[in-house]
Amino acid sequence: MSRFVLAERLRVSGHRSKTGRSQKLRWCSISSTSSAADEEATAAESLVQRVNSMVLKQAALVSERLRSEANLKVKPDIFLPGTLSRLDDAYDRCREVCAENATNFYLGTLLLTPERRRAMWAIGVWCRRTDDLVDGPNASLLTPHALDRWESKLEELFEGRPFDAFDAALSDTVAKYPVDIQPFKDLIEGMRMDLRKSRYKNFDELYLYCYHVAGTVGLMSVPVCGIAPDSRATMESVYSAASALGTALQLTNILMDVGEDARRGRIYLPQDELAQAGLSDDDIFAGKVTDKWRYFMKNQIKRARMFYDEAEKGVNALNTASRWPVWASLLLYRQILDEIEANDYNNFTRKARVSKVKKLATLPIAFAKSLIAPARTSSPLIKE
Repeated sequence: MSRFVLAERLRVSGHRSKTGRSQKLRWCSISSTSSAADEEATAAESLVQRVNSMVLKQAALVSERLRSEANLKVKPDIFLPGTLSRLDDAYDRCREVCAENATNFYLGTLLLTPERRRAMWAIGVWCRRTDDLVDGPNASLLTPHALDRWESKLEELFEGRPFDAFDAALSDTVAKYPVDIQPFKDLIEGMRMDLRKSRYKNFDELYLYCYHVAGTVGLMSVPVCGIAPDSRATMESVYSAASALGTALQLTNILMDVGEDARRGRIYLPQDELAQAGLSDDDIFAGKVTDKWRYFMKNQIKRARMFYDEAEKGVNALNTASRWPVWASLLLYRQILDEIEANDYNNFTRKARVSKVKKLATLPIAFAKSLIAPARTSSPLIKE
């Protein structure tokens, strides 16, 4: 994954000014004559390696749990909070929230088996509630201490002690599936990042943020989706692809919501690349589509598409019953990038939306892709 990100950065920066070409050379060689350049390259690579190590750790933990039948059989008794008498009621509440507040996500889950869709509702609601801590109506009152309390509640629900109905559904889900707690904690860390900063000096910083707030969701989802029995893909490759899909979706959201984020004083775009394109924060706040902006956006869209390409490599390693909704989500979200282009890169005042006709036309394409058998590459770390 780290090699992919480094190579991707080289390609995106390949047709720039002399400043851009100089930066490209720094990434190509570790023997730069500038000590500052060495430090920059080392720091950037360290960020990428950090994300890569998170993916490998999650893959190893889940692989270990899958190989241990004892771990899967020992499930904590779940305490049902308040007046909740049945876990079905908890899942029903999660379904209602998803149907009302996350329409595209909800429709995608309907393509899953009943048990898997319930699990995805529980995960989706917890992720939304976590995100609402920063972007919800009470976000201005959020403190780091509140996020610490939220993380403590997370640890308790993983131990079978949920605080409310939504927690109860997730507590049951993590008992049924080999879902590790670390991606959930990493997502909370993403919320802490939102409290600390509203600018990202380069793509490596933005990539780390995308992992925390979206790549983590991919890692949470893989155990629920399952891996095809006939797949010979490594755990690491599947989880890397899942993280790449989460990153691709987040980059798409960022590019779609540039104007909306700017109105909240936030710019989720690499500051160094804005400068190389001759742009500044003032240009973002002004919200004018210029040739410089079009040039900048073309490179950002190219990068996002490369993450989708990386994600595609892992979809058909998933369980057959889970591939269709994942392909549908991937293809539908990817089309948002097409809509940004169709809007002449005006993501300041126009919202890129995929029409219902295009959405319906995408479903059979996604289904056809889901029928392709997984690659059968051998590896010393294959799933048993």
